[in-house]
Order: sequence, then C-alpha cells, then structure tokens
Amino acid sequence: MIVLFTALELLTRAELVTPDYLPPASEIVRETVALFGRSTFWSAFWATMQACLIGLGIATLVGVPLGLVLGRFTWVHRATITIVELLRPIPSVALIPLAILVWGRGTEMKVALIVYACIWPILFNTIYGTRHVDPIGVDTARVLGMSRAKTMRRVYLPAAAPFIFTGVRIAASVALILAVSTEIVAGGANGLGIQLELARNFGDLKLSYAFTIVTGLIGLAMHFCFGAIERRQFAWATQAAVS
Repeated sequence: MIVLFTALELLTRAELVTPDYLPPASEIVRETVALFGRSTFWSAFWATMQACLIGLGIATLVGVPLGLVLGRFTWVHRATITIVELLRPIPSVALIPLAILVWGRGTEMKVALIVYACIWPILFNTIYGTRHVDPIGVDTARVLGMSRAKTMRRVYLPAAAPFIFTGVRIAASVALILAVSTEIVAGGANGLGIQLELARNFGDLKLSYAFTIVTGLIGLAMHFCFGAIERRQFAWATQAAVS
C-alpha cells in the first residue's frame, strides 16, 4: 500500500500523469480524511447503509427458510429448481428500469434490488448446509419423536448455521456493491453512489476518488466484522472440518 501510494505521488508530481485524470495521492488522502468531518458524507453513508442492512435482513429472513425447505425436501427442490435457475442469472442492475417503475427512485427501489441480489448466495449456501447435516442427528431426532418443524429448528438449522453465515457474509458485499451501483445508475435522493456521481459530474476528481476509497474501506470493514463474528461463533465448525 505504501509502495502504491508513493508511486502514484511520484507519477503525478513528475507530471508523467496529468492531474486532470489523477490528482496527487496525498491530496486524495487529504480529501478522503476531510470527508469524515462533513455532514453530507454521513447523510449519504447512512442512506446507503440503511438500504444495505434492510435488504440484507429481508434476504436472510426469506432465503434461510426457503433454503432449509429446498435442502430438506428433495421433491420441493425438484419442483422449484427450474424457476430458481431461470431467475438467478438475471443481473439485478438489468432490473433497475422495472424497479424504478414499481418503487420509484427511493430507498424501496434499492432495497428491492438488494434483496433480489442477496437472496441467491444465502439460499444456495443454506441448501448446501442443510444437505450436509449429519444423518445421525436426524435419526436421533426421529427416535426422540421430534416433529418435522422441531427437527428443522433443533437439528438442521444449527448444523447449517456456518454455511448460512458464509452466505450472509457474501451477500453483505453484494448488498454494498449493488446499493452504490444502483445509486450511480438510477440516482435518487441521497447515497454514496449519488455523491460520487455528483462529484464526477462537477469535475471534482479528488472528491470522486475520496468517495471511491471510502466505499472500499466500508466494504473492507464489513469483511473484517463478518470474519470476526464467523471465527468467534463458528470456530467449532472449523475445528470439526480439520479433525
């Protein structure tokens, strides 16, 4: 990182790259730090993160139960797999015009697209985790006379939890990418993508790069947070895999 910073700084200071396209790295860093002291940044940050969190939450609430059912009951999976495979390859960005017609350009539109994009990694990781539940645990639940619903809750869900969390962690990155992309393409009231696009339209390259860097830092922070939770809560799964 230090080497890259130094190289960019030297390239621009030596005028090997025109500042009209790439300002000096030190000025970009200064502008990035200054962003954290502006209320407009925090307003945009919350608008984007609100859509991300709501969309990710809805996708989890929908994707996990569906994944448990599809993974547990083969006949349900066979009956629905055609529809699932038909919808899954459709890019969420391609649905932006339809989403604007239905929900306008507000938070609802972003949330709907985020839910659509995030539900797939959660769904398929849940299906995978459900199908790899230890049969001994299932047989034990059957011997104890547990109902199907209780077996799903007490056996399948805990066993599949590490796979589910991996799907949620992947979906979190997808949610941030899609929220910012949707804001850039579709516009709206506020958001990091909108502020980035406004800076670009007004020719403020330093501010554009600053918003880009901050978005990357947010994604990095989310990655480390989810990774820490995963290591803390599901260390037993890693140990079981090693043993």
